[in-house]
Amino acid sequence: MEGNDGMEYFTEQGASHREAIERVRAKYGDAAQILTQRVVRTGGVLGFFAREGVELTGYIRQEAAKEAANRKLDLEEEKRRLLASIQDRTLQEVLTEVRDLKRTVETYRPPEAEADHPNLKALDDLLILNEFTEPYRRGILDKVRAEFTLDALEDWDGLQDAALEWIGRDIAVVPGPASPGPRVFVLVGPTGVGKTTTIAKLAAIHKIGIGGLPPRDVRMITIDSYRIGAKQQIETYGDIMGVPTSCVETAEDLAKTIALYRDVDLILVDTIGKSPREAVKLAEMKQILDACGPRAEVHLAMAATTKATDMEEILRQFEPFGYHAVVVTKLDETNRLGNVISVLSQRRKPVSYLTDGQKVPQDIQPAAVPRFLLGLEGFKLDRDRIEEKFGSRRETRAEGRR
Repeated sequence: MEGNDGMEYFTEQGASHREAIERVRAKYGDAAQILTQRVVRTGGVLGFFAREGVELTGYIRQEAAKEAANRKLDLEEEKRRLLASIQDRTLQEVLTEVRDLKRTVETYRPPEAEADHPNLKALDDLLILNEFTEPYRRGILDKVRAEFTLDALEDWDGLQDAALEWIGRDIAVVPGPASPGPRVFVLVGPTGVGKTTTIAKLAAIHKIGIGGLPPRDVRMITIDSYRIGAKQQIETYGDIMGVPTSCVETAEDLAKTIALYRDVDLILVDTIGKSPREAVKLAEMKQILDACGPRAEVHLAMAATTKATDMEEILRQFEPFGYHAVVVTKLDETNRLGNVISVLSQRRKPVSYLTDGQKVPQDIQPAAVPRFLLGLEGFKLDRDRIEEKFGSRRETRAEGRR
């Protein structure tokens, strides 16, 4: 308010001296002069629950207030001039860029013939036929556009060969073990992908010594005591192959059993099939498997028939297990492998084994790039060229069943 002496007085309160000062400065600026300060009680009901605060009184110097107002006006004017200058420059820059763009559009002709070349469309159709994911297809087509001239695109066989070579390079394969053992091989994965049968196949090929492998002393352990018949199934396999089999339910039992088998070459651990959405149960199973020790190799079993989006979810949900590689199962149940190749390439996951049937031990083999490539539909496949570049005939025997 204004006093008789032409001075403007004020009173401000705050919860603390600092808060009161900040309010004064915010309202009146540097023109404010503090006269008094006192402690007051504010708030409350009927005198109760009131809180202490600080009240400041003072006055405003008129000359200082006018100077501050003038400075504010000058600052606003300077801001307007600066903004107008920036807007003028920006408009000129935009106009210049528009003119440059117009000239570029008028003089530039995109390679429409290359972009719309029928062989590019035909290649994309082949990738779609094999159920490669859209991002993977786009990557292959972008590489073609970058590396093939318009004349080279006319060579349909050469275009297919190049695409197959790029796809083959994207398939990572785990080499066999450097030494015969001892190893602890743990197989995890969702329900219904054939983990128990795969464990039995692995036990058989290592026990007998199939495919150039030396015969080994093998043991099987299962923690799948919940699924009806699971224990009996793996024990039956063990009896037929002469492989001792144990069933455990706790981490303590698992650790004791592995310690008991410490002198054998290979211990194969079958696990409970869990949906990747059962996060709690997956965590419980991981706690049990931790008893296998840090040297255990964890492999993730995943069916080739799984949709690409579901594969991505399975890979992500089982990531906490730190799986070493992926075992691709049920290749005999699909003629489309693009989904597997696309997802594993995107997630940079290698493949250790492939299974393509229920027969033990015939329907399993170490992962090999030609097995994927020779299983692709619609491509003109040069078997000799593929095997020379990526592997041997022995590794690709199963593709003949398609």
